[in-house]
Amino acid sequence: MAGMPSIDLIIRPATAWDERAIRAVDHAVWSPLSEVSPRGAAEAPLFDRKHRPEQYLVAELGGRVVGYVRQVQEIPLESNAHVRQLQGLGVLPEARGRGIGDALLLAACEAARAAGARRLTLRVLGHNAPARRLYERNGFQVFGVLPEHFLLDGRYVDDVWMGCELS
Repeated sequence: MAGMPSIDLIIRPATAWDERAIRAVDHAVWSPLSEVSPRGAAEAPLFDRKHRPEQYLVAELGGRVVGYVRQVQEIPLESNAHVRQLQGLGVLPEARGRGIGDALLLAACEAARAAGARRLTLRVLGHNAPARRLYERNGFQVFGVLPEHFLLDGRYVDDVWMGCELS
């Protein structure tokens, strides 16, 4: 079980000024346990037309960005406006065990609800037990599994779809 969030933890919307810090977290937490894409360059731009600052929340400890979560409307249609999807969550290894992942998930749920969403979904690799425990602890449940959807390091891995109701 994660520890309680530090009293000096701040969860806030990201700004363009956070791009390097978010990229640094993303680069530091990259692992074949959680990623299907090759590791990106640490200095590569993060924000573009698809990845905008307003989609991110950051976690700050002592003025330093130590984590982030990205939440989007995956399908940009009015008929799907009630669903948001998490497309990335990372906490620096040295900041883990303090409840920061839980705090980021709670803030993402609140932001999705404020945007009119009724459901928040995500995808997680089947072998990523730590992430699955984090999501389950925060009310997410498995909605479906795509068996052997990815071939990573010579091993087939399931793509697990999870979600939680926000209403």
